[in-house]
Amino acid sequence: MGAGTRKADAGTRTPVHVDAGTRTPVLVDAGTRTPVLVDAGTRTPVLVDAGTRTPVLVDAGAGVLTSVAGASARRALLAHPVLLLSGIVLASLNMRVALASVAPLVGEISDAFGLSATAGSLVTSVPVLFLGVGALVAPSLGRRFGVERVLFAALLLLGVGILARVLPSVYALYGGGVLVGTSIALLNVLMPGLIKRDFPGRAAAMTSVYTGAMIAGATLAAAAAVPLEKALGGGWQGSLGSWSLLAAVAALAWLPQVLIARGRTGHEVRAVPAAGARPGSVWRSALAWQVTLFMGLQSLWSYVLIAWMPTIFTDHGMSRSTAGVVFAFNNLIQVAGAFAVPLLAGRMRTQRPLIVLVTTLVAAGYAGLMVAPVEGAWLWSAVLGVGQGGAVGLALTLIVLRAGDAVTAARLSGMAQTVGYLLAAVGPLAAGVLHQATGSWTPPICGVLAVCAAALTVGLLAARDRTV
Repeated sequence: MGAGTRKADAGTRTPVHVDAGTRTPVLVDAGTRTPVLVDAGTRTPVLVDAGTRTPVLVDAGAGVLTSVAGASARRALLAHPVLLLSGIVLASLNMRVALASVAPLVGEISDAFGLSATAGSLVTSVPVLFLGVGALVAPSLGRRFGVERVLFAALLLLGVGILARVLPSVYALYGGGVLVGTSIALLNVLMPGLIKRDFPGRAAAMTSVYTGAMIAGATLAAAAAVPLEKALGGGWQGSLGSWSLLAAVAALAWLPQVLIARGRTGHEVRAVPAAGARPGSVWRSALAWQVTLFMGLQSLWSYVLIAWMPTIFTDHGMSRSTAGVVFAFNNLIQVAGAFAVPLLAGRMRTQRPLIVLVTTLVAAGYAGLMVAPVEGAWLWSAVLGVGQGGAVGLALTLIVLRAGDAVTAARLSGMAQTVGYLLAAVGPLAAGVLHQATGSWTPPICGVLAVCAAALTVGLLAARDRTV
């Protein structure tokens, strides 16, 4: 690259050199003094390797650099969409399986270890807590090692965590929950950025696909928990541990993505944002906080149901097997909401009508559980299912729609799911404590109705036609 004249960009005050030979503007990274080309068509920053003078593309999804060879490999991968789509669907199936498969068995697990209602609630609360903790480190791991490698490792870690929970130790039970929550967090956080990167024109549609697969996995796990227990010898350990096989299958399906990603340069260089962008600025954005709070509040009401819905039914006289079937039905109905709502959201400039719809359905379903839990069990499960599935699909779609690019989508996803799941972890534990203190499910349900009102407020703000 020849010498050139030095100018300053009038908008960003970033030093700009004009290449004397090609007259191409070359930005200079203020921290590293590395030349940064700007693609004239897409305005995407393209670093130039200081040693080889080779253009090095910035991978917007992972936040790491890829060589030109790596970019060609990615294009080859995208030429086989079935391969990529199958990996996304199988990974998504695992995002709730390890959580939903526990709910119908919480009573037996608590009895086996002599746990109180509060300690029993930790069986579901610990993984949700580490959904937030894992989400905190997911973006940096994605930048350091690449999205494909981290997703592959997360699926392997998930399988290990599931198996750890069936060991004859209460410490292994909770420790496995830590691994389960952390691994699911990595899947949750990195998937929106990957979709924004690889399917930029179909982000809302792909969000509906992976959200629907996620909830379908939860439905399968909830429905099969008790039958598997009986089929495998009458113990909860076999039922719970069997889901490690699904994680292994998903990891195997994701392996081609890891092999494709070996085209990366391996440079551990921070991705350069578009001109004028401020790294980490999502944490100072009011809109980002509104998206984050909606994510957290809808997660809270969902994980309260995941933890306690079967117990609410059995405490009111329903058999355990019937409660498991109704819980599975709830998860099945969620697939419809999770698939339809993101598609509708992608066609709207503002998603406010959908915010009103999903929060109203969830509030109505919870109110029904308080008034007539057994008599209207199927109706409330259906109403809650449409609302829950629509809410989680809408929350994930808002992350994509409110982000202006894939880098911002990855950062916003990390923020929303870190804070959101830390907030959601309070739900199952608080519900268990309130139930144990009062002997009734009315106080916990009233608390969730207050959460619905708060979600409606922040959701209406998050649904505005703006970007972070």
